[in-house]
Amino acid sequence: MALKGVVLAGGSGSRLFPLTLVTNKHLLPVYDRPMIYYPLAALKEMGCREVMVVVGGRSVGDILELLHDGSEFGLDLTYRYQRGALGIAHAIGLARDFAGDDPIAIVLGDNVLYGSLAEFAVQFEQSKAEAGAVLKQVPDPERFGVAELDADGRVIGFEEKPEQPKSDLIPVGVYFFRPSVFEVIHTLKPSARGEFEITDLLNHYLRQGSLVHTVFEGEWMDAGTIEALLESSAFAALHPGESPATARGVEDTEAERVDPAGVRP
Repeated sequence: MALKGVVLAGGSGSRLFPLTLVTNKHLLPVYDRPMIYYPLAALKEMGCREVMVVVGGRSVGDILELLHDGSEFGLDLTYRYQRGALGIAHAIGLARDFAGDDPIAIVLGDNVLYGSLAEFAVQFEQSKAEAGAVLKQVPDPERFGVAELDADGRVIGFEEKPEQPKSDLIPVGVYFFRPSVFEVIHTLKPSARGEFEITDLLNHYLRQGSLVHTVFEGEWMDAGTIEALLESSAFAALHPGESPATARGVEDTEAERVDPAGVRP
C-alpha cells in the first residue's frame, strides 16, 4: 500500500482579511512562491506521489490553474471541494474515495515546514498504529490544540485552544491515518463553533491506544495570520529552495503542454 497525501486548502482565511477578500489564502505569497507549494513539497518529501487537494472559499479555479495536474511537482493531483468551514476532520472525510485502502498523510495548506518527516512517515506505515500526529514545541500553545502528557511523556489527550495549556506541545497540522478514520469521522459531533474538530479525532485514537507521534525538530510556521505570513516570508527568504515554476522556466510553466496525438477532434 502506498502512502497518499492530502492538502487541506479550504476555509475562508478570515484571519488574513483583507488579503483574502479577493483571493484564496493558499495563493498568497510566502516569500517567492504561493503558500500551497510548501505543503505539497512536504508530502512529496514524505514519499507521496498521489495527492488530493481539498479546496474551498474564494478563487478555487485559480488553485487549479496554478497546480494543474501536479506533473510540474512530480505529483499526480486530484481535487475535492469542501462546502463551508466545517472543520479539519470534515475535510479529511472528503478523502474517503481517494484513499481507498491506502494510508494517508494530511498537511494543512497554511503549514510551512523545513525539515524531513520521511522517517516518521515510514515508521507509521510499518507500524500497526491507526493514526499519527506531528508535534512541535511552541511559545504560545494556547493558540492551538495542545497535547497533554503523562509523567512518562506519553500523550494522553488533546485540548483545543485551552486557556491554561497543559504543555507547550501542539499538533502542527501534519497527520497520518489509516482508512478506519472515515468510519470514526461519522461518529463525531460538531463542536460549539460548529466544526468537526481534529482534536476529537486524535483523542478517539488515543483512547484506543492506536496513535503514535513524533516531535518535529525542524522549523514550522503557521502562515495563517498577517503576522505569521510576514514571519514565514522572512524565514523563507533566509532558507530559499527551488520552486517548481522557476526550475522549469516561466515559458514552460505558463504553457499548456498537450500532446496533439492524444486529442480527438
